[in-house]
Amino acid sequence: MSAQTTLSAALNDYLRAQTAGLPGTVSFQIGQLDRHARLAACDAFEPFVPSGGRLWGNTTVGVRCLGPGRWTVYVPVRIRIAGNYLVAARQLAPGQQIGAADLLPQSGDLGALPASVVTDPAQAIGKTPRQGIAAGQALRSDQLSAAWVIQQGQSVKLLSSGAGFSVSNEGKAVNNAAEGQLVQVRTASGQVVSGIARQGGIVEVSY
Repeated sequence: MSAQTTLSAALNDYLRAQTAGLPGTVSFQIGQLDRHARLAACDAFEPFVPSGGRLWGNTTVGVRCLGPGRWTVYVPVRIRIAGNYLVAARQLAPGQQIGAADLLPQSGDLGALPASVVTDPAQAIGKTPRQGIAAGQALRSDQLSAAWVIQQGQSVKLLSSGAGFSVSNEGKAVNNAAEGQLVQVRTASGQVVSGIARQGGIVEVSY
């Protein structure tokens, strides 16, 4: 069997295994191998993704020869992912909470889109855009923030608990915070304390 055939087989097996979890039907096209890879003998191949690379769209996969000679080649690969993704059904304003009616499914090649494209409504519903998103624009998870459960200046209830005691206090939030995030609260005495933001304007403070 020639080096090209075995290298291609190793690449095919590697790509099939590594893309199995992607959201859609995956196909890939392996580019031309360079002359060295076609001519050099090799008994064992080790494919890998170069540092900073990803198995998405147009990419490059490295292949190391583990023996008898030691060499590495980089092969261009085109990964197509036929699947559904979500676009904005209407113009979305920064800070607007996204609901199911704001989303429309589209089908296409996810490999031609950013890897952060939203494929599941649960990834977007209840979140807010960091900047405006035009109608028909693909939604990306890196554009979205968890909705604020506490907003700056809001009156909040501080709940402090410890071994055998529970104390509540009032204060005003110093910053915005999503569920589970750290929020600072200024009490009536002027003291600033930190706690975990919860639904309903509650901040949990642990001692």
